[in-house]
Amino acid sequence: MARKGRGSWRLRLAALVLLLALAGSVAMWWHLRSWQPPREQWPVQGVEVGSDDGPVDWTALKAIGVDFAYIDASASAFARDSGFAANLEGARAVGLQVGAVHEYDPCQPADRQAANFVTVVPRDAKLLPSAVSLDRLAEDCPSKVTEAAVESELTTFLNQVETHTGKPVILKLGAKFEARYHVAAAINRNLWLVRTRLEPDYAGRPWTLWTANSWLRTEATEKPLRWVAVQR
Repeated sequence: MARKGRGSWRLRLAALVLLLALAGSVAMWWHLRSWQPPREQWPVQGVEVGSDDGPVDWTALKAIGVDFAYIDASASAFARDSGFAANLEGARAVGLQVGAVHEYDPCQPADRQAANFVTVVPRDAKLLPSAVSLDRLAEDCPSKVTEAAVESELTTFLNQVETHTGKPVILKLGAKFEARYHVAAAINRNLWLVRTRLEPDYAGRPWTLWTANSWLRTEATEKPLRWVAVQR
């Protein structure tokens, strides 16, 4: 009987721990629906949007304090965001500063990716520095791609994009990509890091932009926004 009692007690304790964890997750999810970094510390804030976010009410975004927008433009060697032109026009119509984002693919040649980007993004001195999103790893490439090749091809891509835009790019550096390839130390560009709610530190050096919340709900879009803050 004593063993049965101890077993029952352990099951109840495990259920309580699970319930508390679930309640904590729900509370955090609810908190993130409306959380933004405090303006006193982060006076300049913006968003990243793309066609996957659906239609954007740019007037509403401007009204809730958006100062700039980064717009998904292209990915890999062939993919192009169907909403780029409309989002670019909409953001500019309400007076926002605007930049373009390319999702880099280490499996594809640099020159093809650069050609894709420059076809979508106009040469315009008024655009913010373009951002290169670095999340995909080379492990899933059909052919083996070495670490040295990843760095070499990425450098080629950056040089071609910067020739087109006339400005150094920003590296939107994912934590897994940085852990695998150590790009922050190898390539001297401004950094854009991603970590929900907590300031990121995985790059080992100062950063410029921070995706602080990817779950923010507003009246401007049907889906959660990717909310970005600028380091002073």
